[in-house]
Amino acid sequence: MTAEPSPASVPASTGTITTAVPARLDRLPWSRWHWMIVIGLGTVWILDGLEVTIVGNVAGRIAEEGSGLDISSAQITGLAAALYVAGACSGALFFGWLTDRYGRRKLFMATLIVYLVATALTALSFETWWFFLFRFLTGFGIGGEYAAINSAIDELIPSHYRGRVDLIINGSYWLGAIGGALLSIVMLDTDIFPKDLGWRLSFGLGVVLGLVVLLVRRHVPESPRWQFIHGQGEKADALVSSVEREIEEEKGEPLPPPAGEITIHQRKSIGFGLIAKTVFGRYPRRAVLGLSLFIGQAFLYNAITFGFGAILITFFDVPTGSTGYYFAVIAAGNFMGPLLLGKLFDTVGRRIMISGTYLLSGILLFGTAWLFDRGSLTATTMTACWCVVLFFASAGASSAYLTVSEIFPMETRAMAIAFFYALGTAAGGISGPLIFADLTASGVVGDTALAFRIGAGLMCAAGIVAAFLAVNAERRSLEDIATPLSATEPKAEGVRG
Repeated sequence: MTAEPSPASVPASTGTITTAVPARLDRLPWSRWHWMIVIGLGTVWILDGLEVTIVGNVAGRIAEEGSGLDISSAQITGLAAALYVAGACSGALFFGWLTDRYGRRKLFMATLIVYLVATALTALSFETWWFFLFRFLTGFGIGGEYAAINSAIDELIPSHYRGRVDLIINGSYWLGAIGGALLSIVMLDTDIFPKDLGWRLSFGLGVVLGLVVLLVRRHVPESPRWQFIHGQGEKADALVSSVEREIEEEKGEPLPPPAGEITIHQRKSIGFGLIAKTVFGRYPRRAVLGLSLFIGQAFLYNAITFGFGAILITFFDVPTGSTGYYFAVIAAGNFMGPLLLGKLFDTVGRRIMISGTYLLSGILLFGTAWLFDRGSLTATTMTACWCVVLFFASAGASSAYLTVSEIFPMETRAMAIAFFYALGTAAGGISGPLIFADLTASGVVGDTALAFRIGAGLMCAAGIVAAFLAVNAERRSLEDIATPLSATEPKAEGVRG
């Protein structure tokens, strides 16, 4: 494991610096060091998937008499789900601003701790208001993770692998969903655990997994890209040099020379006004693209993730304790999408793959809605249809995070991720569960089919926007895709780093 130089040993200072750090990072071959980054940072999506799926699958049990809470299933899949997403939006904005200002590492440690504490307290819920409060705070921590983690991942992973790695990491959410679905089957078995204990232990196991992630994450360093812009050029150079030596020892051969340098004027902080002006003034087309992608996938995923168990129970009479089997199947389809299609985002290209996955999933969802409305589906065939739809939708949804994390300047990266995640998720992720819970609770097939069509329409609309506005970012350095705000013309007197 590569240790980051001690902050006390290398003081921060500002000035003009010419550095090859981005090019040095991008030309690195895949190594054990990169696996450490992926494991340390990517596993948070497994936690998120575990969280959301557990709630969706245990909603029926928590709503039963004797669970220890006086709450309805509709309140859990509707209001509690919306509060979780509202917390995630708030956390993304709050921690996103702090991440751009104080660094990736400090914040991806802090946000994980917030998640752990809030999840543990959710397990101890004794009143409805307590459950609602800590669902909000759990989301608050998870939202902060999205901003801090996506920033760090894209800045540490070489450009040739960035697309597939980002997609697979975001898609790993569904590994957590599979675990949550299967876990709920065991935890809801009243022959094993009492009604008022099984669902609490489900949340408790999420805390245990989070503690393991916290231990691994201690070894993940700060982003050298963030360091050299924020007056820590010597620390960035020392860190990258250490990684280069480690990889040369692992591969048994010297690394090729880096392809170019960049000269920037270092600054310790970036004002929010400059961030907003850059995102919406300099890159308006990219802003429209980011919003479209996030709104489409947020409505679809937040509505279906929180409500799929309720659909099975309401329309197909699936027992509460068996919904996890069905959800595990669609979760597997979701993970296979980014896993099998991820490489194509780096080879075929961003524009074709982003627009294609959004459009194809939307069209397939329209077909599913038609079949459901006609009464042609069973619980098994409904699950199969969703598995196919979400195979493509998952790759598209993951590409939304990839897109906004790479098409804006480095100084705005975390805040851009936070903003588009928050706005898109607020539009689709808060309204989605609320609308979907009401439509599903009505017990009318046509109402639920309408919700399917709304999600399908938004996915198709986002796919059309991507066909025209998506940026060809494949295999390009982040600095080439969006020049840092601090960039200046190279100067002979610049400090090399």
